[in-house]
Amino acid sequence: FNKLAAAGQVTPQRFLQFSDEELRGFGFSRQKARYGRELSRAIESGDLDIDGLAALDDDNVRTQLMRVKGIGRWTADIYLLMALLRPDVWPTGDLALVKAMQRAKTLPDALTAASASDITDRWRPWRAVAARILWHFYLSTR
Repeated sequence: FNKLAAAGQVTPQRFLQFSDEELRGFGFSRQKARYGRELSRAIESGDLDIDGLAALDDDNVRTQLMRVKGIGRWTADIYLLMALLRPDVWPTGDLALVKAMQRAKTLPDALTAASASDITDRWRPWRAVAARILWHFYLSTR
């Protein structure tokens, strides 16, 4: 991201102007560049009202974001957690969170993403806070 940000203000319009070669230089794979363009086009065309997402509930934000090719549940959850600062989002399937839970709670290595998500039900309505703590724990114990 720092390489991309060094190129100037990143807007959907500006992103669409970058060549494949420039995007590769910023660290984008071919697939990620394609998805970045899909997102930029959706915002530019008005198909995705990025500014209006904050007014929607979590499920509707996910629905709107996941209409864009390349955005799945995990990406939508990360957007809710990081950009919209929603307090009760758990990005199911995040491998680092599963690994951190295994270490912190001495759980079996066979812990699945679904089982980890079930454990987090007790942490409602602050699962996003738990996710941030567990990411920090994961990074500090690698």
